[in-house]
Amino acid sequence: MNFKFFNFIQKYKNTPVALAVSGGADSMVLMHWYAISKLPAVILHVNHNLRPESNIEAEYVKNEAEKLGLKCEILNWDGKKITSGIEAAARTARYKLMINWCKKNNISTLMTAHQADDQIETFLMNLKRGSGVYGLGGIRAEIEHDGVIITRPLLNIFRADLENWCDLNNIKYFKDSMNDDERFTRVKIRKNRYVLKSSLGIDDERILLAIENLSRARDAL
Repeated sequence: MNFKFFNFIQKYKNTPVALAVSGGADSMVLMHWYAISKLPAVILHVNHNLRPESNIEAEYVKNEAEKLGLKCEILNWDGKKITSGIEAAARTARYKLMINWCKKNNISTLMTAHQADDQIETFLMNLKRGSGVYGLGGIRAEIEHDGVIITRPLLNIFRADLENWCDLNNIKYFKDSMNDDERFTRVKIRKNRYVLKSSLGIDDERILLAIENLSRARDAL
């Protein structure tokens, strides 16, 4: 287990916690590391019912959670599906379902598996929009939303390292087919981000450093 992660979650050891687990490598690591830490948590998996494999993924997450001794709740998005803006709509529905469940069950903290690549992609998306310091400060490690604290303990760990940990420990994870769909801006950025380093010498660590500096400026403001 990553020591930065372990030190981060100590803050929540006396707090009711729910973990958002999609079945991807990032969230599978979040669930396994939390189980290794021996701290109590409930797993929340949102089934958006958007892809044929959604039910298979939901069942897998539930089974893996139970193997680790963790309770798992499957939350189904049964609302009207749309054909445009689906990424944003799914994200909104996902948070609404999880936060409502947390509030009903007296869970004060929701942990998500956003990691360093998500942080950089969000920064570049906001840069494309011409955002100021509030947008360029990136994803917050902790923020209150509708009475629930949302916290992200993996923001300084890269996706490749999380996938490698899964592979080394024979932990199966799913790759969302939508992550290869270049109709989404985030996917375009993900697939072309390497140009910043290969052509301009701007590596990921420098981008993360810039985000940290902007985040501190945002907090000061």
